[in-house]
Amino acid sequence: MVQAYWTVGKLIIEAQGGQSKATYGNKLLDELAGRLTKEFGKGFDSSNLRRMRQFYLSFPICDTVCHKLSWSHIRHLIKVSDPKARAYYADEAIKGAWSVRELERQIATQHYERLLSAQRDQADTDALLRANLPISPEKYDPLALVHDPFILEFLDVKPDAALQESELEKAIIAHLEQFMLELGRGFAFLGRQKRITIDGQHFYPDLVFYNIPARCYVIIDLKMHSPDYADIGQMQLYVNYYNMDVCTEHDNPTVGIILCSEKNDAIVRYTLGNRNDIGVFSPQYKLIMPTEDELKREIENTRESFTLLNQ
Repeated sequence: MVQAYWTVGKLIIEAQGGQSKATYGNKLLDELAGRLTKEFGKGFDSSNLRRMRQFYLSFPICDTVCHKLSWSHIRHLIKVSDPKARAYYADEAIKGAWSVRELERQIATQHYERLLSAQRDQADTDALLRANLPISPEKYDPLALVHDPFILEFLDVKPDAALQESELEKAIIAHLEQFMLELGRGFAFLGRQKRITIDGQHFYPDLVFYNIPARCYVIIDLKMHSPDYADIGQMQLYVNYYNMDVCTEHDNPTVGIILCSEKNDAIVRYTLGNRNDIGVFSPQYKLIMPTEDELKREIENTRESFTLLNQ
């Protein structure tokens, strides 16, 4: 069916002389819709014909998209105006076997734009467009595993000053599948509160993952406040421990993420000393879905803060 719809869209464009911006008159579309519906049945009304036309314009080559995604997926994808973002969502939907609902959520939360917001230069951006995760040691970049902000509205937890970090952690465990989809592709969950013992002292990182494509451990600590130097120092200890005592020669350096309700870029900047290569990051999380304008502002603020951090 998807291939048939793509072909119909192609024929409509060809009937317009290949002019992608040409309008196909309502009367002609209505006439064509009547003929096709009479011959083939439902699915060929004039509004659907416009979608088929847009389908062909959005994906002029009918390759894996036609074979791996449903028409419901396509209807969401053709609404994405940015060709690079559209290609990213299509690729991730195929590789991640996203449901239609998950695709809709990823587009609504601007997952692609949030990933780009943490990229440092054009080379990183180009790599992200090819795949949002590095697949070889030469291409390893911890920033490819970080986006900002994280949107956690699926936890169904209301922002509250009385909310405890342990409660947030329990909510994440209860919605682990959705949380891992928010993290990105290729994450494996290793455990919560995994004990680290150093010279008789015990430490307990909140969440530990392993990213298979990037071949690295990812440690996440949850904070109900903006990060301070103690939080950053503690995460650096976790990262150093994993790099020294857990990682093998085949693993890339560990990534530490301090997921906070509020940002404090100045503290992060001065504690890390203008260095992101040590693998500690402090993105923000949102427990409710921001409006489109709010999300755009958050993404722009993230770009500015990462630019400042790397100067």
